[in-house]
Amino acid sequence: MIKKVLLVVAVLVLGVIVLIATRPSSYLVERTTTIEAPVEVVFEQVDDLHKWEQWSPWEKLDPAMTKTYEGPARGVGAIYAWAGDEKVGEGRMTIAESVPGERIAIQLQFIKPWESTNTTTFLFSSPAEGSSSVSWQTTGEMNFGAKAAALFMDMDGMLGADLESGLAELKKVSEAESKRRIEEERVREAAALAAAAAAADAGEADPEALEDAPPAE
Repeated sequence: MIKKVLLVVAVLVLGVIVLIATRPSSYLVERTTTIEAPVEVVFEQVDDLHKWEQWSPWEKLDPAMTKTYEGPARGVGAIYAWAGDEKVGEGRMTIAESVPGERIAIQLQFIKPWESTNTTTFLFSSPAEGSSSVSWQTTGEMNFGAKAAALFMDMDGMLGADLESGLAELKKVSEAESKRRIEEERVREAAALAAAAAAADAGEADPEALEDAPPAE
């Protein structure tokens, strides 16, 4: 009887091992949103890692975490490193590819609480003038342990909500920045029109007539 039980257990364990081993070794989590702002405005919020603190879903998890920046201010080679509590761990992001208005690829390295390297990609397009479509993708490889954990919660379930939250904040920030720039442009145009009108009024006056005019009493 005991041998039969052990045999059944061994078969079940072997079955689970085979099931885990045959699961996909890579994952892709993707979310997309539409933002009422020009592509160049949205692109800038992602391409400049200093701006991530305004919309990243992980920035508020540990307000006391330390952050450092290396390399150029934005674009390829820009680096953002962080270290915080158990919620955010420790890691770094490096922009590996930056195609203005089209694509940003980031190498995402986790150091703590576990080590892994993933790729985060943002894809940009403009479905209509003044609006943007943004897709946020996260891809990576899974070892045996990660495959086992995925039996109970897959990567889409773990990361999907964070990507949605981040895109929602990116939408707010980008649309607010777009409105600010539009308002600034209106102010500049109004000032230019006022200056042009003042110059035109001054040009209508005859300088000789002004010289011959009697002095004011």
